[in-house]
Amino acid sequence: MKKVMLSLALASLLAACGSQEVKKDVPVADRTTGTQQPAQTGAASTTTPTQQPAIAANPLKDPANILSKRSVYFDFDSNAVKDEFRPVVQAHSKYMVDKKDSKIRIEGNCDERGSREYNLALGQRRAESVKKTMTVLGVSEARIETVSFGEEKPANAGHDEAAWAQNRRADIKYAGE
Repeated sequence: MKKVMLSLALASLLAACGSQEVKKDVPVADRTTGTQQPAQTGAASTTTPTQQPAIAANPLKDPANILSKRSVYFDFDSNAVKDEFRPVVQAHSKYMVDKKDSKIRIEGNCDERGSREYNLALGQRRAESVKKTMTVLGVSEARIETVSFGEEKPANAGHDEAAWAQNRRADIKYAGE
């Protein structure tokens, strides 16, 4: 019995001495660059990869961003901002509140119907209406310029209701664009 116990103890001792311990995540010198590299093991890495910072694209030029929409359209002979264009005006207002150095010019436009003088006045009222909405939302008046082009800069040169609807607008233009 003593010989069996001694044999088992000796076998256990030899087995313990013969095993090799694998160290995980110990840096190994890279012989080509001289830099430290993590040791490769069969197990998956438990560290998370470093996230690359997102490249900040200009939201004003991103077609997927509401800020790329720059026109507010109006009904015939009206300068009231339509409900469907309020999100556009709100988004530009928020952008300007966040970007304290931004300045804009709002260009009022009309369709070809009406006298030149009437259309210049209506275009100005349209631009002022958008400006007023933006100032209520926190944008300083000093950062917003308004101008009217009347019927002089049509978006669509046609002479029907579809063309006129595209020409009844106020365009938001940022300084430096």
